[in-house]
Amino acid sequence: MNTYQKIFGTGPRGLLISLIMLAVFIYGEEYFADFQITEYDFFRTIFFYALSVITIVIIIWSVKSLPPADRGNKLVINGAFKYFRHPLYGAFLSFFNFGLAVFLNNWIYIFWAILQHPLWHWNVKEEEKLMHNIFPLEYEEYCRKTGRFFLNFNKKT
Repeated sequence: MNTYQKIFGTGPRGLLISLIMLAVFIYGEEYFADFQITEYDFFRTIFFYALSVITIVIIIWSVKSLPPADRGNKLVINGAFKYFRHPLYGAFLSFFNFGLAVFLNNWIYIFWAILQHPLWHWNVKEEEKLMHNIFPLEYEEYCRKTGRFFLNFNKKT
């Protein structure tokens, strides 16, 4: 695992793919102009800002839980990582993308936000394989206890 992979993981690749998909959906929006979510601009704006704040809080919590210098060097299972294996990615997938989709005010963007989930599950497999190679038994146990992007309500002890 090189330093770049330790610090950034598979985030840049996933972000690039997500942005390309968003560009495609923006281009295709004209064909779905009648599929607006709501006519209330105030609601959309407040919803977007609220979910953006939640995203920022989770990102700050993630970075405090696992500073860049420790990435790939230690298995952190406390702080944000006690609940999610990928809290930063999960923040974007679960909160920001849906806030943006509502703000952009077309159901096609909700579809875009939903499509992000399988894409990111595929994307982080490489990152998780690297972690498993570095911390084999500990990471396997950690995976049983935590969800990838969401809380794991079916914890296996």
